[in-house]
Amino acid sequence: MHHYFRVFAATSAAAIISSLAFSLSTSTPSVAREIVTFSGEQPGTIIVRTNQRRLYLILGDGRAISYPVGVGRPGKQWTGTSFVNGKYRNPAWSPPAEVRRDKPSLPDVIPGGSARNPMGVAALTLAQGEYAIHGTNAPGSIGGFVSYGCIRMHNRDIADLFNRVDVGTRVVVTR
Repeated sequence: MHHYFRVFAATSAAAIISSLAFSLSTSTPSVAREIVTFSGEQPGTIIVRTNQRRLYLILGDGRAISYPVGVGRPGKQWTGTSFVNGKYRNPAWSPPAEVRRDKPSLPDVIPGGSARNPMGVAALTLAQGEYAIHGTNAPGSIGGFVSYGCIRMHNRDIADLFNRVDVGTRVVVTR
């Protein structure tokens, strides 16, 4: 199953500035981003390993930044190669049809910055327009099989990744 969603870029300068702020507070090692050994991929590539619930940004020289993520729940995961086709700070969110069927009380659009917005402080949309790598306002979901196919990150981590990648970045999702 494929899921389409729409994100809307924030136009307010205050929203952009507030989305840049993120905590550098200490985290437990199991949920912290870290530099790890990783080889076999081109620098700048994003690799998501859903079974590990980790996203890797390849740095080169045998290194990568490893971030904890939440991934698709059973029956909602996907694998394949895509690329980042959009970058949005503080995006609004419109629930896709499948989410709306499961949660009919959701509004048509949840504004960016709202505590009810599942996109968090930033989103990287992927080429087919069906999925995104995005932040979350539910940090307890990171590390789980929790989404309809999108890749969720802590807000501080999507802010970090957002600043490191460009539109066109290759994304490979594997089990």
